[in-house]
Amino acid sequence: MNVTEIVLPGLVAPAGLRVEHRELPPLGAGEALIRVEATGISFAEQQMRRGKYYDQPPFPFVPGYDVVGTVLEAADPALIGRRVAAMTKIGGWRSHLALPAADLVPVPDGLDAAEAETFVVNGITAYQMLHRWAKVRPGGTILVHGASGGVGTTLVQLARAAGIKVIGTASARNLDVVTALGATAVDYRGDVPARVRALAPGGVDAVFDHVGGPGIVDSFRLLAPGGALLAYGSASTVNAGGNPKPAVFKLVARLLWWNALPNRRRAHFYNVWGGKRNLARFRARLAEDLTAVFELAVQGQLKAQVAARMPLTEAAKALALAESGTVTGKVVLVP
Repeated sequence: MNVTEIVLPGLVAPAGLRVEHRELPPLGAGEALIRVEATGISFAEQQMRRGKYYDQPPFPFVPGYDVVGTVLEAADPALIGRRVAAMTKIGGWRSHLALPAADLVPVPDGLDAAEAETFVVNGITAYQMLHRWAKVRPGGTILVHGASGGVGTTLVQLARAAGIKVIGTASARNLDVVTALGATAVDYRGDVPARVRALAPGGVDAVFDHVGGPGIVDSFRLLAPGGALLAYGSASTVNAGGNPKPAVFKLVARLLWWNALPNRRRAHFYNVWGGKRNLARFRARLAEDLTAVFELAVQGQLKAQVAARMPLTEAAKALALAESGTVTGKVVLVP
C-alpha cells in the first residue's frame, strides 16, 4: 500500500515540511492497519519543529502525536471497520499507519473524526491531571493557564462538568472564548496573581501550568492549603536557544523540592507517557480515561474545539496557522 506522509527533515520553518510517499511494510504481529481520518497539530509538534521537545527522535521523522481512523486490517475480525483513536507521539501525520491493536480505543458513533481527534492527547492529559492527580472536589476552584488552548479548553469544560469553578488565563483576543466555556477569564498580560487572589482569597485548589519559567513560582504560591500544582510543559522556553533538557530538569527539581517541604501543598510534573513501563496498566488507564472523555463529548458536556480542518498535504500551512496564535482549539489534518 502506498502511504502519504509528512516528514520533518530538521530545524526548518513550517514551509520546510516535506510531503513524501512510500510503501507500507507488512503488518507485524499484533498490529492493525489504520486508515487515518484525522490527526492533529498540538504544541508538541510545534516544539519538535524547533528541536525543543524533551525526547523527540533524531531528524528526519514523521510527526503526529495522535490519530483517529478506521481499522482496515487486523488479526481480530471484530476490529475491522471500527473507528478508533490512538496516541502515537510521532508518526501520526500519515494517510495510513500500522499500530499495536492493544493501543486502540473505540470512538463512539456520535463523534466525527476531527471532533474525536481534538479529545485524544488533549482529553487524556486534561482528564488525568484533573481527576487522577489534582482530585479537585465539586465546588472547588482551579486556575488554568492557557485556557483557550487545546488542553486548556478541555480542562475548563471537564472542570465545569464536574461542578468545579475555573479561572482561566488567555490573551485579550481569546478572553470571550474562555468566558463562553464557563470560566472567569483573566488576561495573562495583566497582574495575574493579584487578579486570582481577588477572585479566590483563600487560594485555588489546583493550578494547571504549561508555561514553566519564573511564573511557576506564582502558580505554586496561589495554591490553597491542600492544593496541587500540575506542571505539564515549559512553553516559556520554546523560543530560547540551546538544549531544552536543562530547563525541564530545573522545573522538575523545583517541584520535587516543594513537595519535600512541609507546606501542605503538592506539586507534580505531569507526563502523559508516565507509567508506560507497566504497559498493560498504562493502556488500561488510557483507554478508561479517553472513553470517559468521549462519553462526556457525546452527552454534550464537552464541545470539540476544532480551529480548522486542512488536508494532510497542506501540513505546512496548517502548522503555520497553529503557531500563529490567532486560532482557538486544535488545527486538524484530514488525509
